[in-house]
Amino acid sequence: MFKTVLFPIDMSSEAQQAAPKVAELVKLHQSQLILLSVVEPTEAGSATPSSQSSPEAVARLLGQAKEQFASQGIATEVIERQGQPAFVICDVADELNADLIAMGCRGVGLIEDIQAESVTSRVINLSPCPVLIIP
Repeated sequence: MFKTVLFPIDMSSEAQQAAPKVAELVKLHQSQLILLSVVEPTEAGSATPSSQSSPEAVARLLGQAKEQFASQGIATEVIERQGQPAFVICDVADELNADLIAMGCRGVGLIEDIQAESVTSRVINLSPCPVLIIP
């Protein structure tokens, strides 16, 4: 059913907590798993990117995630891109003809202003494929 699953990851606890469910899903459907991490561009005039969003930190994160899934017998492909996370996630899903985007959710609740600005909300609204939000 889900040939290609895109799993956008970052250094949040929500992404870490979603990983076991993603592994379970990928095993069940014998899917190809694509790990995606997005480095947000620094704004003009700002300092260097934070240590959590630096290209080196993202490379480490992707390497650790790849090892975590490999230890469960799941082969992964990793992609690192730069840009606005929600737009990049949807663009990559479209490029890969992904059947599903599986992602963690920051528990912001139903507060309208915060909900409207969340990456998760934007992905849900822009995605070219189904989106599974893992709480």
